[in-house]
Amino acid sequence: MSKTVKEMSVDELKAELKRLKENLEDFEEMHAFTFGKTSVHIGASKAQNLQEEYEEEVKAYYDQIAQVEALLKRERAE
Repeated sequence: MSKTVKEMSVDELKAELKRLKENLEDFEEMHAFTFGKTSVHIGASKAQNLQEEYEEEVKAYYDQIAQVEALLKRERAE
């Protein structure tokens, strides 16, 4: 992404929001499949590290989504 979200037009923000939500959904599905649908044999510490990385990544997506939604809301109010 060459522009920051603050530099994007409303249409670009809507596209970015859609992209972020789709990426988050894909990421969550991949995590659920890896730990719920397969028989992954990893150590407890590795599993804990993967869970922490997952939670950090999900938080980053939610933070980005919130930022884009706030900008869109502000644009609509103006």
